[in-house]
Amino acid sequence: MAQWGLGDWLERGTEANKRTTFATYSVETRLIFIPASPDSSLLRVASLVISTLRTPNCSLSPNCRSRDLLPAPPCAYNWRDPLSVSISVQLWVPPSSASSATSSPHLAESAQIVQYNPPSANLPSYIMAAVDLEKPFDYVVVGGGTAGLVIANRLSEDSDVRVLVIEAGADRSSDPLVLCPGLVAGLYGKDEYDWNFTSTPQPTLNNRVINQARGKMLGGSSALNFLMLLYPSKGNIDAWAALGNEGWDFDSLAPYLRKFATVHTPPQSSKDLCGLTYHNEDLAKGDGPIHVTFSEGYNITNQAWLKTFAGQGLEVTTDPRDGRALGAFQNQASIDPVTHTRSFAATGYYNPEVAKRSNLVVLTETLVEKIVFDTTGDEPVATGVEILTKDGEKKQISANLEVILSAGTLQSPQILELSGIGSKDILEKHNIPVIVENPSVGENVQDHPIVCQSFEVADMTPSGDVLRDPNVLNALVGMYQASGAGPLGQSTISVAYSPLVDGSGIVSPEAKKELLASHEHTLTTPDAQAIRKLVESPDEATFQFLLFPTQVSIPDVPKSMAEYILPVLPENYITVMTILNHPFSRGSVHISSPDVHAAPVWDPKYNSNLLDMELLARGVEFVERLVDKSTPFGKLLKDGGKRQPEGLVATDLEKAKEIVRKRQISVFHVSGSCAMKPREQGGVVDAKLRVYGTKRLRVVDASVFPMEPVGNIQSVVYAVAEKAADLIKEDRKSL
Repeated sequence: MAQWGLGDWLERGTEANKRTTFATYSVETRLIFIPASPDSSLLRVASLVISTLRTPNCSLSPNCRSRDLLPAPPCAYNWRDPLSVSISVQLWVPPSSASSATSSPHLAESAQIVQYNPPSANLPSYIMAAVDLEKPFDYVVVGGGTAGLVIANRLSEDSDVRVLVIEAGADRSSDPLVLCPGLVAGLYGKDEYDWNFTSTPQPTLNNRVINQARGKMLGGSSALNFLMLLYPSKGNIDAWAALGNEGWDFDSLAPYLRKFATVHTPPQSSKDLCGLTYHNEDLAKGDGPIHVTFSEGYNITNQAWLKTFAGQGLEVTTDPRDGRALGAFQNQASIDPVTHTRSFAATGYYNPEVAKRSNLVVLTETLVEKIVFDTTGDEPVATGVEILTKDGEKKQISANLEVILSAGTLQSPQILELSGIGSKDILEKHNIPVIVENPSVGENVQDHPIVCQSFEVADMTPSGDVLRDPNVLNALVGMYQASGAGPLGQSTISVAYSPLVDGSGIVSPEAKKELLASHEHTLTTPDAQAIRKLVESPDEATFQFLLFPTQVSIPDVPKSMAEYILPVLPENYITVMTILNHPFSRGSVHISSPDVHAAPVWDPKYNSNLLDMELLARGVEFVERLVDKSTPFGKLLKDGGKRQPEGLVATDLEKAKEIVRKRQISVFHVSGSCAMKPREQGGVVDAKLRVYGTKRLRVVDASVFPMEPVGNIQSVVYAVAEKAADLIKEDRKSL
């Protein structure tokens, strides 16, 4: 191999690649730039690969077209040591004009650039900003996920503030599997994308273990969720304030539910098929970083879903974004309507313009082992973090103002415990010095239980199960690559909110009170009393029902989320999902070892409060009303067709409970492990999200939710992070 100087390539590439200066995407992704050449018939495309690459997650086709290049922001955080960069280069010569149009480019020459030591003057300012980790930052954000990137974006708007984000995963913001909505199943269970947690065996679910996909990349779980944008109810968020959190009522949070998003006008095709008469165009659309859209791919199943719920007296008449909604509606999704790609925290809050801020540095593939405290005063003061680089090197990074923990519901309490904040018994068991004793750390864990029943469809009814056919999949991939068209760039899940229902329909107020009274002895905490009030309310949604376009399989020990949603049965199905919005049960998540690499032990304790099982079973009974062959929805199912679980029909409460035991899983919405509540009521953070017993330490992510929100929680995570950023800014002004 020849050896060249990297400086030459930087210089040659500048003119031809104006969109990004030496476009680095990720230390584990192929890098692309187009070197300038005086002879247009010569070298056109160079594929660069960082030599420390373990396994490329994608390869560059030599004859790629410009639309195939998915630009990402310059990744300063990928330069672990910018003074010792080793890069391999492959140069491709395109077919000459005299060649056949079908000729393929060929490999012309390879070279290895070894131990290139660029002078600092050649490094862009954003790379230089990443080099100086010895200089203290003002804010250190632990976790570059959904909430963490919101915080980093908003705090770094002030050029006088220096912000560092530390993310355990890599930057996958240009990865086609991440960006293409319809390829999400390809992310689950793969170490480069997914933490892939597994619960302890659950006694109320036949001792099955439950998978929990969590995003292990920049953008966190917003990079691998199902893109659903739903909004909490007014009563739901007002209950947060009632639990002792001043300033966290619905009206206070509502501006932030608008701030994070740009809501696009529904396309006419969506209005024609789904009505959307409830969609209020007068509500603030916002100009936030996350795109929120309706799809153009809805079909007869979505339409029949809406009509069937209307026939049950559950037709939405108000916009769900306004905090009041019961009935079936077509939800929005976090998809960019122009590019038909996932709109998530890494592309929205860390876009190229934000990435160029000289006061913002993002380190990826870096673990935070613990938070560092000064314990010489009355209360421990967070002064920084101890990190572990990809190469195994330990370093300490200082924070002048605050450390902000945004590692998510399962890992924020893990880092607190590894840092000496938590139950004394747990910490001493693992020989961790106790900094702050608070047994509530890692407790109060909530999750939306979801029961999945799959029904075989009639021959002409659309089902996503057809994607098992490689010819169909390849055709759809071709459509998407050509123009972004087709179902791979859409989300066609439909939703319904309902009060307590059962096999007879909407449950009467008297029957609700009787059921709740029979479990009175389990409803003594402030949390339980707040949930009871929501269940009793005729205006609040006890259940969320989902129409999912494929079959769902439930293995006893799933290897990943993919095993739930990839079709394994030969028939074509669609799935009706029953979600309990406000579970009474509370689980836990705690460290299993003082080693940060060891996954925490997550025990959701599903249905440990038996009232949850009673409620879920009633929701499952109601599904029989939806799939009855007399309803518009039931007419789309195969007459006498199969259902999953096989042989079980919820004709009574006991059969419905057996369906729950066989078919309940998680729906990604774990929350509450660092709850925002008064400390004496089990709180870990106060109403400003400051960790009790410490100074200069906050938690900002779903772990602070005192109570699970209605519906999918993505919108609430964004809104809480936006509000938290303002709280942090206000506190800085008072310094």
